[in-house]
Amino acid sequence: MRVAARPTGVAVPPAGFRRSTTVIAVCSALAFGAAAPAAAGAGAGAAPPPEPLPRASAQQFRPVPPPAPGPADRGDGSPVAADPGIFTIADGDGLETARTSRPLAPGVELSSYDRLEPDKWLRVDSLSVDLGRGTTADYLHPGRVAARQTVSRMAAEHDPGPGRRTIAAINGDFFDINRTGAPSGTALHDGRLVNSSAPGRNRAVGLGPGDAGRILQLYFEGTLTLPAGTRPLDALNAADIPAHGIGAYSSRWGEADRALTVDGAQRTAEVAVTDGKVTAAAGPPGKGPVPPGVTVLVGRGAGADALTALAVGDPVSWEYRPRAGTGETPRTAIGAGELLVVDGEPVDHEGAGNNEAAPRTAVGFSRDGGVMRILTVDGRQADSGGVTLTELGLMMRRAGAHHAVNLDGGGSSTLVATEPGSDTVRVENSPSDGTERPVPNGLVLTAPEGSGELRGYRVATAMDPGAAPTADPVRGGHPERVFPGLTRRLTAAGYDEAYGPAEGTPRWYAKNPLAGRVGPDGVFTARSSGSTDITAWRGGARGAVRLTVLGELDRIRSSAPRVGLADARASGRFGIIGLDAHGTSAPVEPSDIRLDYDRSLFDIAADAEGFTVRARTAEPAAGRVTATVAGSSTVVVVTVGLATREVASFDDADRWTFTAARASGSVAPTADGRTGSGLDIAYDFTQSTATRAAYAHPPAQIPVDGQPQSFGLWVEGDGNGAWPTLHLKDSAGSDQLLRGPYATWTGWRHIEFAVPAGVAYPLRVHRIYFAETAATRSYRGTITVDDLTAMVPPPVALPVEAVRGDPLIGSAARTGSRDWRFAVLSDAQFLARGPGSQALAQARRTLREIRAAGPDFVVVAGDLVDEGAPADLAFARTVLEDELGGELPWYYVPGNHEVMGGGIDAFVAEFGPAQRTFDHKGTRFITLDTSSLGLRGGGFAQIRELRAQLDAAAADPRVGSVLVVQHVPPRDPTPQQGSRLPDRKEAALLESWLSAFRRSTGKGAAFVGGHVGTFHADRVDGVPYLVNGNSGKAPSTPVDRGGFTGWSLVGVDRVSPAEQAAARHLPWTGGPDWLTVQTRAHVDGLTLGLPVSLPAGAGAPVTAGVRQGQGAGAREVPARFPMSTDWSGSPNMQIGDPAGARPWHVAAYDPSTGRLSGLRPGTAVLAVTVNGTRAESRVTVTASHLSAASSAPSASSATPAIPVPAVLSAWPASAVSPVPTASAVSPVPTAATAAAASSDRAPHAPCPHAPCPPRASTGAHRAAR
Repeated sequence: MRVAARPTGVAVPPAGFRRSTTVIAVCSALAFGAAAPAAAGAGAGAAPPPEPLPRASAQQFRPVPPPAPGPADRGDGSPVAADPGIFTIADGDGLETARTSRPLAPGVELSSYDRLEPDKWLRVDSLSVDLGRGTTADYLHPGRVAARQTVSRMAAEHDPGPGRRTIAAINGDFFDINRTGAPSGTALHDGRLVNSSAPGRNRAVGLGPGDAGRILQLYFEGTLTLPAGTRPLDALNAADIPAHGIGAYSSRWGEADRALTVDGAQRTAEVAVTDGKVTAAAGPPGKGPVPPGVTVLVGRGAGADALTALAVGDPVSWEYRPRAGTGETPRTAIGAGELLVVDGEPVDHEGAGNNEAAPRTAVGFSRDGGVMRILTVDGRQADSGGVTLTELGLMMRRAGAHHAVNLDGGGSSTLVATEPGSDTVRVENSPSDGTERPVPNGLVLTAPEGSGELRGYRVATAMDPGAAPTADPVRGGHPERVFPGLTRRLTAAGYDEAYGPAEGTPRWYAKNPLAGRVGPDGVFTARSSGSTDITAWRGGARGAVRLTVLGELDRIRSSAPRVGLADARASGRFGIIGLDAHGTSAPVEPSDIRLDYDRSLFDIAADAEGFTVRARTAEPAAGRVTATVAGSSTVVVVTVGLATREVASFDDADRWTFTAARASGSVAPTADGRTGSGLDIAYDFTQSTATRAAYAHPPAQIPVDGQPQSFGLWVEGDGNGAWPTLHLKDSAGSDQLLRGPYATWTGWRHIEFAVPAGVAYPLRVHRIYFAETAATRSYRGTITVDDLTAMVPPPVALPVEAVRGDPLIGSAARTGSRDWRFAVLSDAQFLARGPGSQALAQARRTLREIRAAGPDFVVVAGDLVDEGAPADLAFARTVLEDELGGELPWYYVPGNHEVMGGGIDAFVAEFGPAQRTFDHKGTRFITLDTSSLGLRGGGFAQIRELRAQLDAAAADPRVGSVLVVQHVPPRDPTPQQGSRLPDRKEAALLESWLSAFRRSTGKGAAFVGGHVGTFHADRVDGVPYLVNGNSGKAPSTPVDRGGFTGWSLVGVDRVSPAEQAAARHLPWTGGPDWLTVQTRAHVDGLTLGLPVSLPAGAGAPVTAGVRQGQGAGAREVPARFPMSTDWSGSPNMQIGDPAGARPWHVAAYDPSTGRLSGLRPGTAVLAVTVNGTRAESRVTVTASHLSAASSAPSASSATPAIPVPAVLSAWPASAVSPVPTASAVSPVPTAATAAAASSDRAPHAPCPHAPCPPRASTGAHRAAR
C-alpha cells in the first residue's frame, strides 16, 4: 500500500502564496500610545511624542530581533484574530522579519529592519529626511582631500554651525584606496569646490541651493594662464590628472604622494606657485604637505612639457569653477557611482560590473527632491549577505526614491546616528571589516537645535540589549525581562521638541506595582510575575519602557563557561544569564551577582552587561570563579597562558593506516613534511556522489595530556577543497569531531581546531580525515599533514554539568493518559545493499514496537536511510509497509541522509512532498525539509508556509496547538554543537516564531527533531523541544546523556479555549500543559539494584539499568532521564516524596532523587518498567536502634503503629517472596497494558479500613486536568 501520509486529520493547503503580495506591517508609534512627530510648521512649543519604543539598539545589533508586537501579540493577554503580516512582511520573494523606527529630528526618521531572502539574510538601515523641515545635508571630510577618517569621528568633530546639531552621517564617494586615498568624484562644500573628479567620474549627489536634492553631472572647468598663453586647468586636488593635463594642488590636498596622481606617466613635472609667481622650477611630482599659500601644479605628458618651460619668477594665474550639467550648481555635492533608480524605474545592472552581492550605501530623492532617502545594507557576514546593484535599486524604489545612486560600499559602508536625548552619534550598521573603515568624505545631516526644554524621555535599560549576555542562538539578550527578587537598572534621557538633549531629573513609577517597584535611581526591583510599564516623568514629560517579570529563577549559566587568557596582557569577558523553569531567559544585572574567586590571581571588573577578567600575574595560572544569584550558582573557569605541546610529529608515518568511506586511497610517509617527515593522504573522491571521506589512523589512539583549548595542524593543500576533521575520543568514549577550514589552498598552511566547551577530558586522537559532502564535486588528490600540536592551558578542575530533566519526558502512564498519541523514529540509517545489517534490524524492531503500541500515526523524522539513492528510498518504503502494515499511517520527513549522493528529487518521487501541513485532532503539524541542513535549503516557500500556517492556526478555533517537525533541530545539546541548524539566525527565527505563537495565542507550540544521535528534551521560552535519538545507528553521546537507541511515543491533549485563555493571560507559567513524551529505549535486559535490607530511618540509592545488545559490546544505560521509566510497588511502598508516606508504608522511593527511604519494619517491593519491560526487587526494612517515632518521616512519626491493612493480603505473593536484587525481566506487551499496570485510575474494592490505603503505588505523576 502506498501511504499518502495523510491520516484522519484535515489537510491544510498552503495559505497565501497563490498570488504575489506586498504587505508592509510596521509597528506604528500609535500602537504604543505615541503621536506622530510634530507637523510641519509646528513651533518650538509643540510637544513632541513620547519615545514610541525603547532604544532600538537591541534590534539594530541583534541579527534576529524579536517580532514586533502586532494584532496577535499585544502583550495584554486579549484574544485576537491573527493577520498574515503580524510577524513578517512579504515583499517580493523575501520576508521582513523585524523593523524598528525612531526619530532623529522633526521630519527625520531612522528605520532598521531585517529581511530573509531565499539566498541570504539582509540587515538594512534606512533614513528618511524631509529636507523642507530644517534638516540639511552637508559635506563631511577630515579637513584634507587625501586624508581619511572614520565616519563616526568625522561626525563627532563636525561643526554644524550656530543653532544646529549633528544628527546622522554616512560614508560618501568611492576613493583611491590603494594610493592617494583621495575621493574619485567632485566635492562641493558650502558652494565651494574642494576637489575635482578623476577623469570620467562626473556623477554626483547634489543638495541645494534650495531645500531639495538631485542626482546630476558635475563638471570642472578651469583655465591656466602661462607666459606662453592659456591652456585648460584640468583638475583641482584630484586623485588623477587626465592624460596630457595639468592639475593644481593646494594645502587642502594633504600629504599623499602627488606622483601617484599621474597614473605612472613617463613625462611628469611639478612647479610651485606663490602669490602668482613660480617659486620652484619644474621637478618630479613631490610628496608631503603643500605649505599654506602655495599651489603646486602637476603635469603629465604635454602638460608636463608646459610646466617644464616655466622658470622661477614666471607669472602664473588660474581660474576655475564647478558646472552642473543641468540647473544651478548645488550647495553641497559629493561624487557618486552607478545609477540605481531613474525616473522611478529601477536600473537593471545584470551583466555589468560591480554587481556582486556586497555591503552598500545608496542615496536617492523623491520626485520633487524634497525627501532624501538613504539606505545602508550590511554584507559579507553571516548576519547579512549584501545586495547587488540591481537589488539595491529595487530596494531604493520601494523606499520611495524616484532617483537614486550608489555610493561607496564594501567595508566603507557606514551609517551613524544619534538617539533622542543625545548628541552623540553611534554606528548603526555593521561594517563588514569588523570595524569602521577610514574614508575621505561623507554626507552629514544637521538639524536646528530645539529649545532645550524637557518634552519627553527615552527610557531604556542600562544594559545594552545588543551586548547583553544571552541564551539565544544569536547575539543580543533580553534585558527587558527580569526575575522576581532581582533588579534591572534603567536610564532616562530627556529630550526637547527637536529630540535634542534636555535636562531634568525624572521621577519613576511602575504601572503594575504587583510586578515590582522602581526607586528614585531608576532601579526596578521585581516582585512577582507579570508585565509593567515603567514610566519616567517630570511635569508633562513622559517616557516608558515595558518590563516583564518572569517566573522564579530556576538556574543560571555563564555566557562563557571558560575564559582563556593568552597572557597577562589579555582580557576576557563573561556575563550571567538566568532561566526560569520554562526555559525563558534574561540577563542578570552584575549588581545582583556575587563572585567568589582567588583575588590574587585575577582582577574582575563589572560593567553594565557583565564582567571583564584580567590576570594579576604574568605566570601561568588557573582558577574557578563561582557566580551566585539568589541561591543559584554556576562556575566560570579562568586560565592564563597556553603551552604548545606536540601530539604527533608523524615520524612514525609508516605505521599509520588508511580507511575510506565511499572512496579509495592510501597513506604513506614522505620526507617532504614541513619539519622532517610528514604523512601523505592520497584519496579518490570520484567514485560516489554521497559523502566521501579518507581516514588516516595512528598506530594507536594518541592520548593528549591536559585540557587543550585547541589543536593545530600543518596541512599542505592541493586546492581541491576537501574538508579536514580531527576526530577525537573523550573520556566517556564519545566522538568529538573538530572541523577545520576547507583545504582550498595549495602549499603549507597552519590550521586550528577549536575544542568546544564541555568536553570530557582527557582526550585521545582517534584519526584525521578529509571529506567531501557535496554531490556535485568530484576529484582526486593528495594532501600532506605534519606537526599536530595542542594548545594547553594550566590545569584546573572543570565543573561537571549535571543532567537536567525536563517534564516533557514522562512515564508511560502519563503519556497514556493524554487524549491521543503518535510515534517518532529517526536516524536508523540503513542501506538497501545491507539487508542483514544491525541498523536495519534495529529499524524493523522499532517499527514493530511502534505498531504494537497502537499510535494514531508515525512520523519518521529523517535519516531512516544512510544514502538517498532511489534504491535505498524504495527499500525504505518496503520496510515501512512491511512492518507497519496498511492500517497505520506514516509521514516521512527527509533528513540529510535522504539526499546523500543527490538532491531531494528522488525522495519526492518516492514519498511525495518534502514539506507537509496537516491537522490531527486539534493539532496542526508542519513538517519542514532540512535535508540540506537548513530551512532555506528546503525551498524558501516552506518558510513562508510556516509563517502562514502559524498565523492561520492562531486564528482557527479548531486548532489548539502547533507542532513543527524537522530533522535538524535549532540547538544541539552536546558540547560539539555540530548537529544543529548551522544558520543561527534561522534557528533564532524558528524559536522566536514558536514562542511568540504560544505567548500571544495561549495555544500549544512544540518542536520535534532528530539528527544529533541522542535523546534530549528542553524548552525555550515555554516551548518544548524534543530531540529524538537514534532508532538504528549507534548513539553519539554517552549513555548517561541520552546515548541509547529507541523511539518516542508522544501523548497529545486537545488544548481547550479555557486553557488557551489561561496560558495567554499568564504566559510566564509556561502553559498550556498538552504534551508528554515517553522515550522508548530498546530493552534487551533490565536490572534493578537496591539493598536487600535497609534500617528504618536510613536511605540508599536505587539504580536501574537497561542493556542494549548482547555480549561484550552491549550498551549499559542508566534508566533515568531522558529515558522514560514507570516506577511502581507493592501497596506498602510509597512512590514519591517520603514526606507524603502514610502509616502503612514500609518504604518510600522518590524517582526525582533516586533514593529509597526505610520508614518502618516490613517488606515491600519496588518495580520499574521501561518500554513495556518490567523488573522488580524486594527490600526488607529492619528496625533501627532508634524508636520508630524518632526515625520515621514527620508525616507519620506521630502515628502509632497500625496493623497492615487487610487489602495487602491481595497483593501477589511475589511481592513478599524472595526476589533477587537484579530480578528476571518480565515483558509487558504494549503501552496500553503498561499504562494500565501503573495507572491509579482503575477501580478497586472498597477498603475496610480508615484511612484507606491506595492500590499498588505508582510513579505516574499526573497534573490535575
